[in-house]
Amino acid sequence: IKVTEGGCSGRMYKITMDSQRKGDKVFTNGAALLLVDRKSYLYVHDSEVIFSEELVNAGFKVANPNTKSTCGCGESFVV
Repeated sequence: IKVTEGGCSGRMYKITMDSQRKGDKVFTNGAALLLVDRKSYLYVHDSEVIFSEELVNAGFKVANPNTKSTCGCGESFVV
């Protein structure tokens, strides 16, 4: 998980396949590894990654208790 600048509210989540780098926070669930770089961890600590099976917009979502607001479409956020 990486937090990038962008969207209506200023920051967005980017969830992609990646390789571990020095300094990454590593979380495991069974055989799955979740990597978060140091800078992004400042924004997503205490968050939960959920897989949504909604008909529209199915995929991984980040439930972030640190978020103060999101844009109307829910794609970007403010912390």
